[in-house]
Amino acid sequence: MSTSPARGVELGPTLRRLRVEAGLSGPQAARLAGAGLSQPLISRIERGYRVPTAKQISALCKAYRADTETRAALVATAKALEASTTSSRIILQNPRRLQQRIMQMEQASRVLRSFQTTTVIGQAQTPAYAEAITEPDFRGEKRTEAVQSRLKRQELLDSGREFILLHTEGALRWHLVGPELMAEQLEHLVELSRRPNLRVGVIPWDRPTTIYARHTFHLYDSRAAIVTTESGMAVITDPVQVAVYDRRFAELEAISVFDDEARAVFQHLADEYRALRSKV
Repeated sequence: MSTSPARGVELGPTLRRLRVEAGLSGPQAARLAGAGLSQPLISRIERGYRVPTAKQISALCKAYRADTETRAALVATAKALEASTTSSRIILQNPRRLQQRIMQMEQASRVLRSFQTTTVIGQAQTPAYAEAITEPDFRGEKRTEAVQSRLKRQELLDSGREFILLHTEGALRWHLVGPELMAEQLEHLVELSRRPNLRVGVIPWDRPTTIYARHTFHLYDSRAAIVTTESGMAVITDPVQVAVYDRRFAELEAISVFDDEARAVFQHLADEYRALRSKV
């Protein structure tokens, strides 16, 4: 088996396949690997309920006699999914590294879900919108890198992965730069919503609800979540905490509209923005 590190891998299924190919049972793998691994822990890792550390990945790959390329890909994915907090200072200094890390997490997942309260979600942004939304602190090459990295992540839309992107109507009414840019962005959402692997939803402002949104978050299968705030970004892999966001996303999805209903909202907003051209 050979897996390119640049593409990322799914940890659980890949590790299970390696174990089966090595002819090992769960208990045998645990005894050979060491590194604090037990049969129940290996089972949870293979089913996606636990993210292994890079050390555990290395130990398992050694026990399974995995090739160097596969081991490197698995270790890189594990590091990308490790729980951590990134401060805004580090984000601003390393925009390309941040986008690459997010890309690794996306590449390691089959179902990607995002909820956004203030802007259009990255996978759905037009180049002009991506340029406008990039932090003003970025200058010159850093700004170019940040925009290009953000747009490069959209290549995953053609990978066969499933995407569910939820916006509040308020996020789409945040008037960024000018009406022409926003109208173009909303019409882009109309087109994206027709893709078979992409569900673009919106929570209309006139739909009452008993829940409220505290912040933006993104889910990678049901194994990891990224929570973004004004001051930074947190990567969460603890199963109990991820489950909280899993449930909240289900609640938000239930009050969203999709397909023709969503397209009607997007087009209506695009028309409203175009009507503003003479007033701006």
